Amino acid sequence: MSSSSSFKRIVSLPVLALAIQLLFIHSVLSQSQDNAFLYHKCSDIEGNFTSRSPYESNLNSLFPRLSYSVPANGFAALSTGNKPDNVNGLGLCRGDASPSDCRTCLATAIPELRKKCPNNKAGIIWYDNCLVKYSSTNFFGKIDYENRFYLYNVNNVSNPALFNTQTKALLTELTKKATAGGNQKLFATGEKSLGEKKLYGLVQCTRDLRSDSCKACLDGIIGELPNCCDGKEGGRVVGGSCNFRYEIYPFVKIA
Repeated sequence: MSSSSSFKRIVSLPVLALAIQLLFIHSVLSQSQDNAFLYHKCSDIEGNFTSRSPYESNLNSLFPRLSYSVPANGFAALSTGNKPDNVNGLGLCRGDASPSDCRTCLATAIPELRKKCPNNKAGIIWYDNCLVKYSSTNFFGKIDYENRFYLYNVNNVSNPALFNTQTKALLTELTKKATAGGNQKLFATGEKSLGEKKLYGLVQCTRDLRSDSCKACLDGIIGELPNCCDGKEGGRVVGGSCNFRYEIYPFVKIA
């Protein structure tokens, strides 16, 4: 079963930025999870590295280690090298992705990130099944407020106010589930009845965060409802530390 929908992407720039960039994409979404490219960002804040430099050598060493380490349990955070040329990186696969799907996503994402950010000392890339991030600064355990974007279905629901309330309630409940003691994945999925239809949701954090930081991150992006996707049949807020998604069709395994 598959569903084809038109989606709009809104990219949130840094807090002090005065503009937002609008990009239009067409996505084919399916219950079997396409490994669709979502977005990438190369940071200029940390500067650039030169070809054959110690930083590039450390970066080239880091990525194969992530490719090897992440699929086993869906996450890894690693560092390579010594200051000032050390590189920190993480890889996260969607909580319901199989090790095989995780490995496939990383095999696509890592070369693309290197190609899209060839000399940047920091960058991030998102696919439907994974994200990969690297930086010259130690970002582990800190909420990433810098990298964020929205995706939403262009189709509208008939009662936006009620739908927005129900969506927020589901995502808030999933946040409690994801950050409960013992949930090491910091990931949760669920559903909510909407009369004859159902609403499906997903929340996830990168596992370098503590559960309280994960909750703060998710509370923050859920707080962007309804501004991000007012009355839309589906939507996401995707960041460097956490993300949520909701749809009116089953796009994940419900646990």
